[in-house]
Amino acid sequence: MKYSAINFAEKFSKFNEHWSPRVVAEMNDYQFKLVKIQGDFVWHDHSDTDEVFVVIEGELDIEFRDGKVTLGAGEMYVIPKGIEHKPFAKNECKMMLIEPRGVVNTGDVSSDLTAQNDVWV
Repeated sequence: MKYSAINFAEKFSKFNEHWSPRVVAEMNDYQFKLVKIQGDFVWHDHSDTDEVFVVIEGELDIEFRDGKVTLGAGEMYVIPKGIEHKPFAKNECKMMLIEPRGVVNTGDVSSDLTAQNDVWV
């Protein structure tokens, strides 16, 4: 067993791409992914799982068809499965996603922003 903490700043320093989640840990079948975002994402949903967004640095808007939620550093939101949403960040935002292994960032939507899955940093 490895006895060292996972340092978010060190992990974030290893990549620059936006909208490309990087796995930093697993717990059972769940992955903890760090991601940098900026600008608009695509409307999508995840029909089989809830999704957790945790803002580490910056500000994130998550738009829904009937409203939106704004998150700042130290805040989180759970998006229930099947709920269509579109993340947006005016400036770079650093976040953690917590979701089951194998979840594609754009759900069933194919896009230029669809990231490779299961990339570790």
